[in-house]
Amino acid sequence: MSVLLAITGWDVDHWQERFRRLLPNRTIVALGQDYDPADIHYVMSWKHPPGSLQNLPNLKAIFSLGAGVDHLLHDPALPHVPVARVVDPDLTARMSEYIVLHCLSALRQQKRYQEQQRQKLWFDDRDQPAASDVRVGVMGLGVLGQDALGKLRMMGFQVSGWSRTPRQLDSIRCFAGDEGLPDFLAQTDILVVLLPLTQDTRGLIKADLLRGLAQDGALGGPVLINAGRGGLQSEADILTCLAEGSLMEAVLDVFETEPLPETSPLWTHPAVTVTPHNAAMSAPDAIGKLVVEQIARFERGEALLHQVEIARGY
Repeated sequence: MSVLLAITGWDVDHWQERFRRLLPNRTIVALGQDYDPADIHYVMSWKHPPGSLQNLPNLKAIFSLGAGVDHLLHDPALPHVPVARVVDPDLTARMSEYIVLHCLSALRQQKRYQEQQRQKLWFDDRDQPAASDVRVGVMGLGVLGQDALGKLRMMGFQVSGWSRTPRQLDSIRCFAGDEGLPDFLAQTDILVVLLPLTQDTRGLIKADLLRGLAQDGALGGPVLINAGRGGLQSEADILTCLAEGSLMEAVLDVFETEPLPETSPLWTHPAVTVTPHNAAMSAPDAIGKLVVEQIARFERGEALLHQVEIARGY
């Protein structure tokens, strides 16, 4: 019984070493290596080439090695077996660190002070709003969104959330659906996007949405933080809104094309922070242990945790 690592863009040897240690009684192989397709019972995937999981007659389950599963659903030949996504406390904590970091950076005007340092300017007008003056809205109320909201609230920010379908969270004001989106945006100074990428959310972060953000907030203008998926945003529209002033700043960890092309104006825009899709890295040891536990559950006849509803896309 073998496990297939179907990975592109990451160090496959690193992952193969971890899984061999965690699953010593199984053969761990990778795409491009020699293996008997009939021996493969489980696949660990990160952006596998479409069609590469066909002809595995004894495949039982597929595990995404990242929090998202849109990379799997892009494969029109994806086998009809259970698919599970990663929900990892380590990954969740890392994402919240990223969100809190950049919300605090916007609050404390870090970009302005970095530019003043570059120009050797000693100037502070003492115009520093408090976290309690700033409204942070999180789009996406899954595990990542809920954890980020809790930690932002601990820092003193006013927080709210939006999701495609109605949710109820203790002490969090929640909005839902198309009908709730305008009111959610109008009371948001920092917009944090943690949505999955689906047919309904693709291209959602565009000019009309960004122009709906609060323009009267304590920061002097709205801030966008997208650590969800690049396909959620229109980068041309983000640049347009920055140019016209309806958006003050953008922090982007994900992009329509990755790696971000060298020709992209986002690299050098003074109001944009670019990070290389590393807001919440998948740590091989932590993710590997979770997958091993999932396999054990499955072989005991128990349902997989965090199983994906393919029709919904997450």
